[in-house]
Amino acid sequence: MAGLFDPLQLGDIALANRVIMAPMTRSRASADAVPTPIMVEYYRQRASAGLIVSEGIAPSRHGIGYCRTPGIYNDAQVAVWRQVTDAVHAAGGRIVAQLMHCGRVGSHFNKAPDAETVAPSAVRAAGSIFTDVAGMQEQDMPRALALGEIPDVVGEYATATRLAIQAGFDGVELHCTSGYLPMQFMATNSNLRTDGYGGSARNRVRFVIETLEAMTQEARGRVGMRICPGNPFNDVLDPDPAATYQALLSGSAGLQLAYLHVIRSPLRSLDAFALAREHFGGALILNDGFDGARASKALAEGRGAAVSFARHYIGNPDLVHRLREGLPLAAFDPKSLYTPGQAGYTDYPRADTATAPS
Repeated sequence: MAGLFDPLQLGDIALANRVIMAPMTRSRASADAVPTPIMVEYYRQRASAGLIVSEGIAPSRHGIGYCRTPGIYNDAQVAVWRQVTDAVHAAGGRIVAQLMHCGRVGSHFNKAPDAETVAPSAVRAAGSIFTDVAGMQEQDMPRALALGEIPDVVGEYATATRLAIQAGFDGVELHCTSGYLPMQFMATNSNLRTDGYGGSARNRVRFVIETLEAMTQEARGRVGMRICPGNPFNDVLDPDPAATYQALLSGSAGLQLAYLHVIRSPLRSLDAFALAREHFGGALILNDGFDGARASKALAEGRGAAVSFARHYIGNPDLVHRLREGLPLAAFDPKSLYTPGQAGYTDYPRADTATAPS
């Protein structure tokens, strides 16, 4: 069986190893959703990963939900993302753009003045969200997408995919979990539609399949998807996630996705990895709670083709080196996860450096 440091081919994307950097929102973009120079350095430092999956990137101004998160829908954004991908490639790495439309999750305080909050149905997500200008705020009440508007949203993903490839990304990943727009279509409490996008599992996954189709038309062999069956984050509910994800994976089977990125389900009754192996014929990236030893064991047992790490990549930009050499992993400062600036972002040292950020 393959080892953690063996090369891997995901569709048309060639990886030097099977240590994947998982997507993590870090809130270092500008207020108008443009990547900042420190983001170039952040990703460059972590380019020894077999593959970097970027933080969630909005495919349109309407897709922004959180403060200081980036987009890829205008020339200014594309220009800085090109600097990011050039830096990663110069360091020998590969990077894909994760496309994340927040849908009903968000606040107008975090959006452009002409941006809307849209969703499958006009159902407000429970909970509150942080804004730089007004502190914690109730989630916006979304406007339900009209039937004729859904192809436009799918088109936003297609355009973002095309721009990502132009910006030098090696591929794109559809963010299809954490209660964002694709999952809002799939969940029964956020999708109350009675047309062809609501009701049955087959109808509820239709938006996701059409989005994947549009993305693969722009970047065939370079499109992946991230899922977490049963994830209730951001107030989504699915009484039968196994049936829903079987419908999703069978419906997208002909698209020849480069990979499926699977997060361990929070439901004890559902083995998301086993469900993915049964219904997806391609390469699996496994995620959630792995350390180096458990990751190597999972690959040796044939449970997946690669393993992604999130928290470990915050304080360990040289994670591949540390795992390969059996070196201790550094901790990170949770207080600086989403704060502006370099502190707790680009100042974590490599293993051969003596000091860590305070």
